[in-house]
Amino acid sequence: MKRSGPLYTLLGGLLLALFMLSLNATTGAGNSSYGGDSPGGAPPAPSASKPAKDTPSPTPTKSPSKSPSKKPAGKSEYAGRTADDAAAVSISIRDDKAIAYYCNGRDAESWLKGDVEDDGSMRLTGKHGAKLDGTLAGNAVTGKVEVGKQPRDFTAARAKKPSGLYRATTEVRGAKIDGGWIVLPDGRQVGIVKRDDKPRKAPRLDPETGAVTVDGARITARPVVP
Repeated sequence: MKRSGPLYTLLGGLLLALFMLSLNATTGAGNSSYGGDSPGGAPPAPSASKPAKDTPSPTPTKSPSKSPSKKPAGKSEYAGRTADDAAAVSISIRDDKAIAYYCNGRDAESWLKGDVEDDGSMRLTGKHGAKLDGTLAGNAVTGKVEVGKQPRDFTAARAKKPSGLYRATTEVRGAKIDGGWIVLPDGRQVGIVKRDDKPRKAPRLDPETGAVTVDGARITARPVVP
């Protein structure tokens, strides 16, 4: 019985050692599965930032070049005749607006108006379905004019003063007077005067002053401006 004392002592020491090892394993500063989130743990090292890639500058977009306008600047006049020589045509243009006059010098006439596009094309319209489709190219307007359902080709060349288009609207002895004149580049004149809407051949006007005598009264025809 006396020999069991050292055995108990040895067994108690062994149990104490095992307890200390277990305590050290649970409280020691070992690696934690929570990393930096664990209390008292060192904060994680900042990750190295990747250098930003240079962003290429956007290539400037070139706007398509606009074709130069074929319209003459300011005011211009054109006068000529139809291909069958049945009538005269005159066109007055200012910027993008146009007024045209078709006249056979006897009993048929029409005033037409409309816009001129940048490419020089124009589509003018008048009363009773009258229309003129033309194209300005260089020093002339060419196209087709239709008055009274009779289409005719025409060419109107650039006209210099006193050539061009004239009009007079007034009253003479109680009658309404409305006259139109085309002065061609060669000096010829084609026109109609309506007295109370009754057409007749227009008397010759003075293209330098626009003066003309109608029914014994002196009146003034002025250049037409769109």
